[in-house]
Amino acid sequence: MSAGTYTNPVLDADWSDPDVVRVGDDFYLTASSFGRAPGLPLLHSRDLVNWTLVGHALERLEPAEEFATPRHDCGVWAPSLRYHDERFWIFWGDPDQGVFQINAPGIRGPWTRPHLLKAGKGLIDACPLWDEETGEAYLVHAWAKSRSGVKNRLTGHRMRPDGTGLLDEGKVIVDGDRIPGWFTLEGPKLYRHDGWFWILAPAGGVETGWQGAFRSRGFFGPYEERIVLEQKDTEVNGPHQGGWVRTPSGEDWFVHFQQRGPYGRVVHLQPMSWGPDGWPVVGDDGAPVTVHRRPALPPQPPAAPATDDDFPGGRFGRQWQWTANPGEGWATQHSGDGLRLTCLRSAHAHDLRVLPNVLTQRLPGTPCAAEVELRLDSDEPGARAGLAVLGDAFSWIGLQRAPDGTAQLVHRFAEGAAEAERDAAHPRLAPKGRARLRIDIGPGARCRFSADTGDGFRPSGPVFAATPWRWVGALLGLVALAPSGPGHAGAATFTRFRLTPS
Repeated sequence: MSAGTYTNPVLDADWSDPDVVRVGDDFYLTASSFGRAPGLPLLHSRDLVNWTLVGHALERLEPAEEFATPRHDCGVWAPSLRYHDERFWIFWGDPDQGVFQINAPGIRGPWTRPHLLKAGKGLIDACPLWDEETGEAYLVHAWAKSRSGVKNRLTGHRMRPDGTGLLDEGKVIVDGDRIPGWFTLEGPKLYRHDGWFWILAPAGGVETGWQGAFRSRGFFGPYEERIVLEQKDTEVNGPHQGGWVRTPSGEDWFVHFQQRGPYGRVVHLQPMSWGPDGWPVVGDDGAPVTVHRRPALPPQPPAAPATDDDFPGGRFGRQWQWTANPGEGWATQHSGDGLRLTCLRSAHAHDLRVLPNVLTQRLPGTPCAAEVELRLDSDEPGARAGLAVLGDAFSWIGLQRAPDGTAQLVHRFAEGAAEAERDAAHPRLAPKGRARLRIDIGPGARCRFSADTGDGFRPSGPVFAATPWRWVGALLGLVALAPSGPGHAGAATFTRFRLTPS
């Protein structure tokens, strides 16, 4: 890649359903976070190529009791990020509750608590529009058939300009069933341009679909449609669902995702222009680009969302999320470096997929090695802690306290259909109760586990192929557990988490 070009994907990890907005010289992006907490990640860029994670807009999911245990495919779906009236706004659909809205004076907050704008089952992919010419406000959303029995259509509303309520019962403004060949129309993003209302929305499914554009002189239609981005003869399957942004100099760009199995939905940047017939032209005449000229913006140093962590003071970085709303005392702050996780007692210690206290970050989309140092600070028989690859199937390696008081290195896994984990390798003694744990993540997210308990790294078990959840890419996780019982079960300390490119 030359200094004047960039290579897709620009975010090579699971930043699902991205939306983007420009404020001054700064670009901001948010993405789906589903059932993890904190939710609604907030990324910043000055050049649309190099992004850093600056925070999250949603500290906890609500209702809090419903997200006290993992709901991996629920929660925050396909948010829209906008700037209006000197405030940042995020709208999203929770498929089980309805359309929510939050807002803040700055990207780092403070963000308001979620406001339920429209209650209902299956309401997803919500996007607002404030028409600066008329002062009117609008909302569009899609439908999840799994909750509502309805899909492939977009519903529009007039909205109160302050974003607190809707002004009508809503109307189907685009019915995908009436468009030959179109199915699973979803993910709408709403804009005004050149006297038209525009909806940029994908269809055809996340792995095989395309990006569509719709335009109408009136918000409630009728809309014309056109496919503006599709795979064609490229390797970018299902290029769709994202947002349009314009730079200060007037360049247009489109940010979208590509579904990549266990890696989740990685983010691509496409050039965009407006053709002589007034329709958007995305990518290379409608095909995704792999390498392209950079946006005409001031050059920026290379940057990417953080992955490594020394856990200063026992605090973890922004890249980490719990698999559900966190509880008190799960991670203990202290004066040194290292993450001190409580060995949380659970009747479900045999299945990491149902535990809320797994601290996770995204699986990188390129081959790499994940490594962390672990000390088991618990004398409780059965207490354990380790490093995991978590998805519909999972595998982890770590330390467990044996009934005789010794620490053992254990490596366990569970297939997607299994209800409990099994040994992936024979346990072996870890004399000092310490270990360096390592997962080498190769092409196709094939993971090889190894550990050093004082005599150098030794491989453990067969290769494990990471798997996604239904909508979520595989995750790397740190976890500390203990069997059910009374009293405190001790803790485990993780230090020097590193992700190293292979």
